[in-house]
Amino acid sequence: MENLELNANAYLPLRDVVFHTLREAILKGDLKPGERLMELQLAAKLGVSRTPIREAIRMLQQEGLAVTVPRRGAEVAGISQKDMEDVLQIREALELLAVRLACQNVTEEQISMLEENMAAFEETIRKKDIKEIAEKDIEFHDIIFEAAGNPRLVMMLNNLRGQIYRYRVEYLKAEESYPCLVQEHRSIVDGLKSRDKEYVMEMTRRHVDNQAKAIKNIIRQTDDRQE
Repeated sequence: MENLELNANAYLPLRDVVFHTLREAILKGDLKPGERLMELQLAAKLGVSRTPIREAIRMLQQEGLAVTVPRRGAEVAGISQKDMEDVLQIREALELLAVRLACQNVTEEQISMLEENMAAFEETIRKKDIKEIAEKDIEFHDIIFEAAGNPRLVMMLNNLRGQIYRYRVEYLKAEESYPCLVQEHRSIVDGLKSRDKEYVMEMTRRHVDNQAKAIKNIIRQTDDRQE
């Protein structure tokens, strides 16, 4: 919590500014699972009143990033291996649907956007900027989701994002995974360009499964350390 600073934005209500500040701190791991979200302490740290803190915590709870524990109050939500397995199963099914639809609907402009993203992704890898690597990885999938042409599907996928982002960042810290990630992205784009539905779904399945294994391993190691 010592690194916590308000990410000021003149165009957002204060509660939203506080929410985004706390959300980023949780996703980056500055606020860890099980850490208490005490209104007075957070208000003093961020230089705001308790009201936007309370409202922001409520928004975090709606996203599944915070929970209320009896006699403790609000705290950063943890996630069990079973919880994450459930989330990853849903994510795989939705991403396979998204890429199958994208194979039918993707435009040449979206293909160009994916190719530009891959070039930027490789550049961020060379710079070893973890936050930017994660953002480019998310952007890659967002382009595909939009190409699917199903707004409800995009909304469902976005709802899962916060639940796995913390672990995705940890996964992306492993530099040995980068060559595989780059190749998987290339294979998916090649499949979309050729409109090869079976190929692109298989490449997407492999991509999601590799990340799922790494994320589950991170959770297992975290649980072992806490025991």
